[in-house]
Amino acid sequence: MNFKIGYRTLKTAVGAAIAIAIAQLLQLDFYASAAIITILCISITKRKSLIVSWQRFAACLIGMAYSVIIFELVGYEPWSLGLLLLVFIPTAVMLKVQEGIVTSLVIVLHLYTLQQVSTAIIINELLLIIIGIGVALIMNLYMPSSEKVLRVYLKDIEDHFKKILHEMAEYLRHGQSDWDGAEIPETVELLKKGKNEALRNVHNHIMRYEDQYYHYFKMREKQFEIVERLMPFISSLERSLPQSVQLADFLDELSKSLSPANHVVYFLERLDQMEAEFREMELPKTREEFEIRSSLFYIMHELRQYLHIKDSLWNHVDKRSI
Repeated sequence: MNFKIGYRTLKTAVGAAIAIAIAQLLQLDFYASAAIITILCISITKRKSLIVSWQRFAACLIGMAYSVIIFELVGYEPWSLGLLLLVFIPTAVMLKVQEGIVTSLVIVLHLYTLQQVSTAIIINELLLIIIGIGVALIMNLYMPSSEKVLRVYLKDIEDHFKKILHEMAEYLRHGQSDWDGAEIPETVELLKKGKNEALRNVHNHIMRYEDQYYHYFKMREKQFEIVERLMPFISSLERSLPQSVQLADFLDELSKSLSPANHVVYFLERLDQMEAEFREMELPKTREEFEIRSSLFYIMHELRQYLHIKDSLWNHVDKRSI
């Protein structure tokens, strides 16, 4: 069994200890609840931490207000607690602070247990909330950098693209291949994981709403859709023509230049040149040759779209950190 302590587990443990120590130092009643609130407020991203903390604080204030009104008016009875929940939970949902419902119940149950409300009790509960949420916010200031992980995903995706484009070139050149296609599903999974990691990276920056890695993975995802469309057409070409070899050379060159850098203009010019050369060649002499050349023109059309995707989705992105 692989025993591992993650950074979130470590933050939770340290945060809970700090919160309960502060609450004990201030001699607060129910001091252990400060640790519970801290544990509930530890989040996976900085932005989510801020949002959840605000929701929990607001929900606690609402829960305390309802507790004072309902318990003082109808008594501290089990059915009055049920009545409170019937009113409080829909209110929290309506005000979009439902993340704080569980935290609020900790405070509500304190008041129910004490069977009374006073200024001192309210201050005690407010301090528990502030300590619990405050310590969690401080602990959530540290989030590990995703830069290294994102660079690994980027490199792996590019390596897979290179392999796929090279194998497509080999099939065009020889009309056959012993490639097992394992990189196809692997690339799908890498793109998915890369995008998720890039989104998490965005949410770990309070003022950043875009991420160059996310744009990169999104661009490659769109390009990969074209690659998947091309596979059946290329695999159906069982005979190689001189034009097939030319297109294979183009694919090989394209695979070797894969990087975040933009070489779109060069490759679009190469496609234009190759297409002009194809049109100047002799007309097909057989139906089979006609069908193959038609497929090659279709492949060139899709490759043009492949290049335009990078041009449209990548040119405007700040790529300094990639």
